Amino acid sequence: MEISAGLPPIYADTPIELASAQVIASFPVNTFLENLAIPPVGYAYAPDGTIFVTNHEIGKIICITLDKRQYIHANVEGKVSGLAFTANSGLVATGWNTDSVPVISLVASDGTVETLLKLPDAIFLNGITPLSGTRYLTADSYRGAIWQIDIAQRRASIWLEHSLLARRTAESHIPGASGLKRFNDNLYVSNTDKMLLLRIPITAAEEPGEPEIFIEQTNIDDFAFDVEGNLYGATHIYNSVVRIAPNGSTTIIAQAEQDVIGSTAVAFGQQESDRTAIYVVTNGGMFLPPPTGVVPATVVRLEVGKAGYHL
Repeated sequence: MEISAGLPPIYADTPIELASAQVIASFPVNTFLENLAIPPVGYAYAPDGTIFVTNHEIGKIICITLDKRQYIHANVEGKVSGLAFTANSGLVATGWNTDSVPVISLVASDGTVETLLKLPDAIFLNGITPLSGTRYLTADSYRGAIWQIDIAQRRASIWLEHSLLARRTAESHIPGASGLKRFNDNLYVSNTDKMLLLRIPITAAEEPGEPEIFIEQTNIDDFAFDVEGNLYGATHIYNSVVRIAPNGSTTIIAQAEQDVIGSTAVAFGQQESDRTAIYVVTNGGMFLPPPTGVVPATVVRLEVGKAGYHL
């Protein structure tokens, strides 16, 4: 696997089993696709097969339809990072406003955007995932914390702040806690800067237990689980997608040749025709360009043979 010079060769001896890949959308060079969300079949106001993607730096949520058309679903004033669905056919998004204050935004089914919360005590809100009901967890990549957001109560509080969620140093530009997903009674969190994948028990009261290191020396941005507990992770600057089994063994399933340069996030398809496929969004190598330079951002479908896990 070709990687940029100077990166630790953490995947040098990793087995490679490339999945069937298809580019379903591309965007101009220097488009930073950060996250994506795919609604379940029958989701109101979103035709089956729709994919919502965050265009981070310009604050746009893009809709990609089954026939591969692209249009702007919503405009967020500022920047937009993570994305998740609400129970009433809307979206909840993390990001910053035009004053660089971290915010949680609600996006109605018609694309109308409302600032739900301003979080001046946060620094860099990143991935977001449901906890239960109207509650979500979002990673604060620079504070080294996870916030709990209740969109019904319009309330936010620190769910967990811990050294394992923090960056190596306060000067690092690489995110600490970045992506996060629940699998059964554990929350998994990627710490990109420390190259860790963490596992945090979730108690019966939905409070955090003591974090532990699940995998070391892995560069994961955001990720998704299949029903068997395999984790599919975007490696960002390593220009690949990896599958990590429940026992921790890692396999590379896509690399630069599959157009996943600058891979940032992963989500499972929801239709009968793609429920065993994942979709990967990329930034074309904007953070660490490959030797050939930054390339167009893409949305790539990878056939993985397993269906996605959902709460």
